Amino acid sequence: MFRFRRVALAALIPAAALSFGLPEVLAQTPSPAPAASASPSPDPSASPSPAASASPAPAATPSPAPSPAASASPAPATSPSPAATATPGAATPPPAAAATPAPVQTADPFGQETTLESRKVVMVKGTANWDSAFDTLVDAFKALNTLLDKQGIKHAGNSMIVYTSTDDTGFTFLAEIPVDQDPKSLPKDMSIGKSPEGKALKFVHRGSYDNMDNTYEAITNHLDDKRLEAKDTFIEEYLTDPLKTAEDKLVINVFVPLK
Repeated sequence: MFRFRRVALAALIPAAALSFGLPEVLAQTPSPAPAASASPSPDPSASPSPAASASPAPAATPSPAPSPAASASPAPATSPSPAATATPGAATPPPAAAATPAPVQTADPFGQETTLESRKVVMVKGTANWDSAFDTLVDAFKALNTLLDKQGIKHAGNSMIVYTSTDDTGFTFLAEIPVDQDPKSLPKDMSIGKSPEGKALKFVHRGSYDNMDNTYEAITNHLDDKRLEAKDTFIEEYLTDPLKTAEDKLVINVFVPLK
């Protein structure tokens, strides 16, 4: 079983909470006592002019009477309070918005059990040094694509690399592209075959090929923790075209066949 040195990366998603408050409206009714105090000057001996002056005073007192009417206006102000209560109703959507982080839970599979199905592939065998590994793999895919393009054969699946052996300096591999028909007049270094099949664990790598050390270290730790024994091979399925995608944007499924 292969051993790899890698570092795991983790991300935390904070969650936010919202709180809401309701305003209170207080209404006061002014006491009409001042109007009673203004009326009691009942001196019959007073001349008509003072009486007339007394009558304007009560006439002035009605002006406070509108002020209670104004105080009645706060009563409609109670209707805004229901409007304010409506805002908490509007606040109910944020919980729904809080449900939106659910897609984040659709994280990439890590150690997911799966069963690989054998498929017809055109393949080329190669060797590579670790220092120039990705360039060597890209050259192998270019050779296969050139052959298929010349014969008008379309891909029937994603390009794959099957690692057959590794050591400290490099590795041997099979570059494979699924097809539905057999190419003709293959070069000596190419052949038609079948992709690996059987039970395997699925992992996902995102980023450059050089950073795959992190992924493989995490894979090794996962196998150790679960006490699982892997075969002496592993498969990389390139979900993004390595010939057209920037290296730091690669998305690769890594399959580890189990014994």
